[in-house]
Order: sequence, then structure tokens, then C-alpha cells
Amino acid sequence: MIFQLDPHSLSFPDPTLAEPDGLLAVGGDLRPERLLAAYRQGIFPWYNDDTPIIWYSPHERFVLRPDRLKISKSMRQVMRSGRFDVTFDQAFGEVIAACATQPRREQDGTWITADMQQAYRKLHALGHAHSVEVWSAGELVGGLYGVAVGSVFCGESMFSKEANASKVALASLCQSGKYHLIDCQVYTDHLSSLGAAMISRQEYMAALSGN
Repeated sequence: MIFQLDPHSLSFPDPTLAEPDGLLAVGGDLRPERLLAAYRQGIFPWYNDDTPIIWYSPHERFVLRPDRLKISKSMRQVMRSGRFDVTFDQAFGEVIAACATQPRREQDGTWITADMQQAYRKLHALGHAHSVEVWSAGELVGGLYGVAVGSVFCGESMFSKEANASKVALASLCQSGKYHLIDCQVYTDHLSSLGAAMISRQEYMAALSGN
């Protein structure tokens, strides 16, 4: 069953009632209070300009534990080479804008709409959304952004303009020591090769609650 959100309430239906593909509800808005309420319950928005706001809560979650990140020998050499400089929360707006324009295989257009960008910039200003930036010769060439819920980093998107730049961003996030779990949301072969794996909803919710 797909639920219609009450525009006057921040409450969400029980996430365990989501459809098999994770689809839970439609409607509502992207104000910070609603977004934070969603992430704290394992729910996130994912939609296009031509659809209403759609909320998902997958029954299994694709996650990466920082201490299980697989870094190849060649990647370690890249990180030690000094080719890239890495910063945190220094160019959030630029990162999310770059993620929105990153070409993606088998994807027409972007789900990071103008409204989504504005909403996550507000979360960033409030200290809840964060970015990792990768620079080369002073140019932003890669990065990622997401929402922090305690020690869980809910990754939203990443981009790369140079080979390995997004990998450097992810590795730097893992090595920052700030998070015990990185939520990758949906499966990709690339993230699987780096050590990400599926966990149950119960495990994911326990991580969100700090247990």
C-alpha cells in the first residue's frame, strides 16, 4: 500500500509497510523538519520533476562499513601521490550541483532537482548535510554529499570529473572516523567492489538508533 502524506503533519507511515521495492509514500514537502524525520526512520525522497515527492524505505539496505572499505594498491598510491586535495564541507553547493549534472548510465536526467538542491542546502546550513570535496590544481574534480544521522552517513550522490576522484572522496569519508556506517541506499556493482553489502532493515534501524 502506498500512503499519501498529510501536508500538515510530519509523521510517516510505518516503514515496514513499504512496497517490495521500498516505495512507501507520496506527497508532503522537503522542509528540513520533514527530511530529518524521514532520515531518522530510514526513509528518503527519490523522485523526478514530473512526479510528486516520492518517499522510499527499502526492506534491505546497501551499506558500507568504513573499516571494510577495499582500497586497491593502485588506489593507495593515488591517495599518497598528492595529486588530489580533500576538504570537508567547503563547497557543498558546488558538490550537489555537480552531482545533479553527472551523466549516469541508464538514467535519463536527474532526480537531484532544483527543489532537492535547495532543500539539502538548507540541511547543510543547519549542520545536518555534509560534503566531501576533491580538488586538483584548485579545481573541484570530485566529491559526494549526504545527511548525517548520528554515526550513520546517508550518502545521496557522488560525482567525478577525473579518474578516481569520487573514490578518493569515499575513502576520505571512511577514514575520517566520523561514521560507523555509510548508507549507499541502492546496490551498484561499483560500490559492491569496494566492500558495500546488503543488511536487513532491522540492522540498519539499529545502526540509526546507535545500537
